[in-house]
Amino acid sequence: MSNKPTKPEEKGFFEKVKETIEELWDGTKDKAEDIKEAAEDKIEDLTKKVAPAKKAATKKVTAAKTAVKAKVADTTAKAKTAVKEVKAKADTKVKEVKAKAADVKTKADAKAKDISAKAKKEVAAVKAKADTKAKAVTASAKKSAGTKTAPAASKAKKKPVL
Repeated sequence: MSNKPTKPEEKGFFEKVKETIEELWDGTKDKAEDIKEAAEDKIEDLTKKVAPAKKAATKKVTAAKTAVKAKVADTTAKAKTAVKEVKAKADTKVKEVKAKAADVKTKADAKAKDISAKAKKEVAAVKAKADTKAKAVTASAKKSAGTKTAPAASKAKKKPVL
């Protein structure tokens, strides 16, 4: 008799589990590859769809940036011109006020000189009048003193003093 069995060998429990795992692994591997390919296709589709929108958005952002820069430059220029105008107006006002002040000062100086001259003339006139009056009073006082004192002196000489 032969030592070889005529029946096919039955696989053991572990070998069956091993085969099942291999089948599952192969199926999972295929499925993973299919999913990977589908994801790559989807990414490409999305990239193609987003690219024009991205370009348009970039153009809009660039246009907005230029518009903002232009507005900022325009506003800055307007502000600078407004400042220059205000400065110029202020300078002219200052010059006008200084000119008016100088004019008022010269008028005041002239008026003061006129008043001083008039006062000096009046003082001289009053002094002259006072001098003439004083001379007249002095002269009359001398005359009256001379006439009053002369008779009194003669009377004093005539009377004996007791």
